[in-house]
Amino acid sequence: MMFTTLALAAVAVFVELSAGVVIFDDSVGLERRFDGIGGLSGGGATSKLLVNYPKKQRDEILDYLFKPNFGASLQILKVEIGGDAQSTDGTEASHMHNSWEENYQRGYEWWLMLEAKKRNPNIKLYGLPWTFPGWIGDGTRSPYTNPKQTATYVLKWVLGAKKYYNLTIDYIGVWNERDYNITYIKILRKTLDDNGLSNVRIVAADGGWGIANDIQKDSVLASAIDYIGTHYPGTLTTTEAMKTGKQLWASEDYSTFNDNVGGGCWARILNQNYVNGFMTSTISWNLIASYYQALPFYRDGLMTAVEPWSGNYIVQSPVWITAHTTQFTEIGWKYLRHGAGVGKLETGGSYVGLVSPDEKDLTIVIETMTHDHSLCIRPALPPYNVTAATVEIEFKGSFAALTSLNVWYSKPSYGSEADVFFMKRNKLSIVNGKASLKVNPDEIYTLTTLEVGQKGSFDTPPPPSKPFPLPYTENFEAYRDQEEPFNLVPQVGCFEVHNTSDPTHHQVMRQVVLSAPIEWCPINLDFPITIGGNSNWTDIYVEADVKLGEVNGTNGVFVAARVDQGGCNAFSTTGIFLYIFPKSNNYILANNLGRTSVITSGQLGEVEASWNKVSLMVKGTVAVGMLNGNSLFNHTVPSKPTSGFVGLGTDSWGIADFDNLKITSAENHLHLLRHVEKQDTKLYFVPGAH
Repeated sequence: MMFTTLALAAVAVFVELSAGVVIFDDSVGLERRFDGIGGLSGGGATSKLLVNYPKKQRDEILDYLFKPNFGASLQILKVEIGGDAQSTDGTEASHMHNSWEENYQRGYEWWLMLEAKKRNPNIKLYGLPWTFPGWIGDGTRSPYTNPKQTATYVLKWVLGAKKYYNLTIDYIGVWNERDYNITYIKILRKTLDDNGLSNVRIVAADGGWGIANDIQKDSVLASAIDYIGTHYPGTLTTTEAMKTGKQLWASEDYSTFNDNVGGGCWARILNQNYVNGFMTSTISWNLIASYYQALPFYRDGLMTAVEPWSGNYIVQSPVWITAHTTQFTEIGWKYLRHGAGVGKLETGGSYVGLVSPDEKDLTIVIETMTHDHSLCIRPALPPYNVTAATVEIEFKGSFAALTSLNVWYSKPSYGSEADVFFMKRNKLSIVNGKASLKVNPDEIYTLTTLEVGQKGSFDTPPPPSKPFPLPYTENFEAYRDQEEPFNLVPQVGCFEVHNTSDPTHHQVMRQVVLSAPIEWCPINLDFPITIGGNSNWTDIYVEADVKLGEVNGTNGVFVAARVDQGGCNAFSTTGIFLYIFPKSNNYILANNLGRTSVITSGQLGEVEASWNKVSLMVKGTVAVGMLNGNSLFNHTVPSKPTSGFVGLGTDSWGIADFDNLKITSAENHLHLLRHVEKQDTKLYFVPGAH
């Protein structure tokens, strides 16, 4: 009786520890073409702070993202086609602010695509609009009112990439996460073809799976679309999408805080997007979290670089998770068939096998991420279990002759133990076409015939983190014409450096958007604003020279402190906003961007015809405003928000210029006043005064 009990117990343990037999067999044929793993810059301004990193650190970051066999080794770079409107963390400039002009020096996506191509000439490039300049809509808020005009606008972006940067765009999308239009897609396809760009393939519709139904009903539409791209599919596809026979992509996915749980999310969906959903490409939003803390979706990137002033950056777990696939595959490889190299482990986890075009090389990626350690931001993840097990592997077909595979291993830590990322282990021995692999929860394995792979690193670590430097000054003289100033992030409108004929203000920052763009955000944002600095600033001083545009000018401008929000919530931003209206000779001090919460108002007094210097100091619950050195007010202000960015902007669409920006702490400003002018600070700052 005792023997029987022990035997049953042994059997029970064996069953618990067995993940079953997993077969890798190419003799039954291969399945879908692998289209690559990518990262998304944009949607919007997600790479903004990367641009002005010190060259050494910037090059290192770019190597971690794009250099083959070094880090993430990305195979696709998707970028926003800027449209002058807010698209998540900021606005990105259009190549055509207005119908009568074009400029291909604006923004930073051109630069980023060049850097990616410099490191990996084979990387694929993918452009997608989130927003459009207002003129595209012909008086409406839709890009589809004049579909030929919109198609030509996109065509010019593609042609500009080639003409000015020798960049070949491989894929074009329709309109990010907004309604698609069948007529427009057909016209876009024809417009590209008519201009010798049949090589540029269309991905549609960068939203849900709904377009699959229309593809089946419309043969012309079907021929226009090459890839069905969906967002955040939760690893699942639909029957209708499968029926189209199109390649299926998770053309935006991940969007999860990049700690080890975020890395677990990425590991799970990179495999299971194909295992469950037959999706042959997965693209991370975003490529790199290079935008200010307190903006939406902070650190939802493959790695983090938010301090160009210090050079500090962090290589997070998703970089090495990506490497498990990208360093051992290329676009054009093919997946093995489900049940013959693609599937789920019986004890939890998944595996995919990919084969090179010449069918000589095999790469297998196995993940055993547990539920709580692989949660993505969306959608909800149903419960499941993962247990330690031994995977019995059988190799058939041309793989039967294999004697070993190289092994790369990762195990993110969720406790006190050390992380293990992208470690090369001893080879997996294969005897008579069979091998055993012990797997534990929360592990990632790559088994490959390829003799490549590197956990890239540099001799010196990134510099230590530092806060945004104060005092901070910017005279805009060091930029090329129409370049976006560093460290200032437009949230509404576009702010670019422009040359002027004024010798005392040779180069200035100009708000250039003349009318409301076609928005991506659900609420219209009509007060152009750019922000910068530190969201934790409380007592701060900001000054700038300002000038209204002589033609197409706005009516007023502002400087602001304690600006507490950005992104699509910019319309509800609160802070301390000092608006001046030189033409009507008045000012408004408001507690929000929209000026619906007015603190005080009054006359400006003597105003210069062109440039005026406006300043705002906020300390505790008192604000002091000045114009051209003359006091406007010394007034109590609300205690909320308690902290935020510095902001500059306009009261409406139209031209306004800014120059000689200065930001310092309120204490430092008061100290300078005492030291330089030897005046009682109470002249400038009287707590509780009205």
